[in-house]
Amino acid sequence: MKVLLLAPSKSIHTHKWALFYKQNNIEVKVVTFSDHYSEENAKEVDTVVLPKHLPGKLSYLTSVFALKKELASFKPTILHAHYVSSYGLIGALANYHTFYVSVWGRDIYQFPQQNAINKSLVQFTLRKADVICSTSHVMAEETKKYIDKPVEVTPFGVDLGKFKPVSVEKEAGTLTIGTVKALSDKYGIADLIHAFVEVHGKHPHTKLLIVGDGPQREEYIELTKKLGIDAVTTFTGRVPNDKVPTYINQIDIFAVPSTEDSESFGVAAVESMACGVPVVVSNVGGLPEVVKEGVTGFVVQKENPQQLAAAFETLLNDEELRNKMGQAGIEHVKAQYDWIDNANSMLALYQKTVQGGL
Repeated sequence: MKVLLLAPSKSIHTHKWALFYKQNNIEVKVVTFSDHYSEENAKEVDTVVLPKHLPGKLSYLTSVFALKKELASFKPTILHAHYVSSYGLIGALANYHTFYVSVWGRDIYQFPQQNAINKSLVQFTLRKADVICSTSHVMAEETKKYIDKPVEVTPFGVDLGKFKPVSVEKEAGTLTIGTVKALSDKYGIADLIHAFVEVHGKHPHTKLLIVGDGPQREEYIELTKKLGIDAVTTFTGRVPNDKVPTYINQIDIFAVPSTEDSESFGVAAVESMACGVPVVVSNVGGLPEVVKEGVTGFVVQKENPQQLAAAFETLLNDEELRNKMGQAGIEHVKAQYDWIDNANSMLALYQKTVQGGL
């Protein structure tokens, strides 16, 4: 079998899929735009860069010719495009079969709602697809608003060999609330900071750990100074992917207070549960789907720092509950979101398609 992944080369998810295929003796190639290219990832996976000769989505017209040339040369069994409004659209225009398309989040929650043209582009891409994939059931239902076809649910999953409880040095008597996300409003970082201010006043032994980088990093740093918690807040900036499990294990309560439904799966929440850390998430997108309310963590109303703080306080006040939820999270992820199981499910779907079962 040959698979051509039409997707951002620098995405950790693209690279994970590509490496998995290689490890399973599938010939794989990634085709990506120059601004999505990763030189580091290309050392491990054969990668082709599509040209962008025109501005915006007009560049797709010229990219299609380059893609068709690559398809004619590589002759993949499956062309799998990720992100329906960009790579998916180019894949649809190439008119190649068997054609898979995976929806990711904003491409299905926001893009088609912006105007009639965008909606038509999404519908065109979905019609052209032989198989449509979504990482969550809730996003699958959103996708079905635009097409009368089955949508296969294929979770990202996490590598349980990497994301697991490990012993890390912690400051005695201190509890850490934290997150690992891009620093932008869609991930509710300001809500997290405001919620932490509320609990820190009652629990002075707490610290806030914010792992990641993004366009609003300086804004959030200034906010912690304004609110007087900068001395107990750490901003790590961007960290290598292989260091993320270590940072998660330094956290006692993990927060994902995202504000948009385009948070379609909740990888960070799943990674946290795999490490045995209880989570508090907002009620958007796929987050309530991956977190078992009251069992592996709490689900609170989005953009509500008060509810977020109340959930933090419940966990801060009850070490036994933290431990119980942490253990339940490990078992939940093992049962539902083991990366190997999820990736093998995708391979089974490929095989079924090739054999004419879909």
